[in-house]
Amino acid sequence: MELSEDEMIEELKKIDTPTVGNVVATYPGNPLCLEIYDPWYGSWYTDTTIRCMFPELGVKVGYAVTCIYSNRSEKYLEADRWALPEAVRKSKKPVVLVCHQSYPLELENRCGLFGGNMTTQYKALGVAAVITDGPMRDLSEIREIGVQYYSTGVTPGHGPLMLRAVNVPVSVGGMTVTSGDFIHMDEHGAIKFPATRMGEVLHNAKRLLVAEDEARKIFLQPDFSVEKWKEAETRKELQKQGSPY
Repeated sequence: MELSEDEMIEELKKIDTPTVGNVVATYPGNPLCLEIYDPWYGSWYTDTTIRCMFPELGVKVGYAVTCIYSNRSEKYLEADRWALPEAVRKSKKPVVLVCHQSYPLELENRCGLFGGNMTTQYKALGVAAVITDGPMRDLSEIREIGVQYYSTGVTPGHGPLMLRAVNVPVSVGGMTVTSGDFIHMDEHGAIKFPATRMGEVLHNAKRLLVAEDEARKIFLQPDFSVEKWKEAETRKELQKQGSPY
């Protein structure tokens, strides 16, 4: 029976992000890899410039809503005050808010943009996680709220801020995101893929988990040896070529 979108979302929460990444793009040539992006240069997953702030919260997934924040300046055009809340309200749920922070060099890593108040507000609108390329604050409060964060770290303050854009393409932590992309994230990082491919990604990720469990069995045998490993690999190659042996 075909799963509904909500059911697929719940199933994806049971799978770790590296496994999902493996079927999205990591293993080109593998029959279970969808090869949606170039594995190295597709800008489809986060790098080490941002980190998971609450690993204990487990897997979070959702539809991306993007925005850009910066220090307040007459040099920039300011977006409407309600543009971001309205974008989140109109998005499919759950939402992963992906925020690019843009500051002069001397202000980088000095803005604790997201704190307890903003997190409470946006969780009420359906935000399950935030990915941003700047610091945050109010760790204990946000941990209790249960919204996951990927950020550069923490800092206790900031100055006057402005929302500059909503629903525009952004690059955060090495991942380029457009509103509507589907995001899967856990303690390892975040990846994106088209929401329209959700069913394929889920199906192949489940099959890959089964295949990997089967492949690991040889290494758990008491009489494991390199020779048996080589034999197993030879059988695997012959099966690929259609040989019955």
